[in-house]
Amino acid sequence: MSELIIRKAVLEDCSSMLGLIKELAEYEKALHEVTVSLEEFTKDGFGENPVWGAFVAELNGVIVGISLYYDRYSTWKGRRLYLEDLVVTEKLRGMQIGKKLFDATLEYGKSNAYNGMVFQVLNWNEPAINFYKKYSPKFDDEWLNVSIEFRS
Repeated sequence: MSELIIRKAVLEDCSSMLGLIKELAEYEKALHEVTVSLEEFTKDGFGENPVWGAFVAELNGVIVGISLYYDRYSTWKGRRLYLEDLVVTEKLRGMQIGKKLFDATLEYGKSNAYNGMVFQVLNWNEPAINFYKKYSPKFDDEWLNVSIEFRS
């Protein structure tokens, strides 16, 4: 894997990134839940007021993984980095690409004065849970996820 590069995402990566997001949604049996358009995704990441940032893993010129994050604010803890998605294309999982993306995101948070990073993992996704356990995280079984949709 000599040609693997971890770098900040650029506008031209959006189509490939959205493809990986859809691959993750399919793995999670929720592809029908992905309603964001490429135009909206691109504007939200690289428009006048970007709301997300990302790292990509590029292997031989092809985007094979992403770590997408955004700002979160805790009234108890202050600035937190929220990791929305950590995705590596299925055929390359287990090759340390996810670790490199995750480590780059952690370093970004530390070097930009965030107080910590939060994220979610599905309770049935044992490979992901085991991956995150290597970082000694605090798993929270007290809070429920809540979502209100503004559009269908």
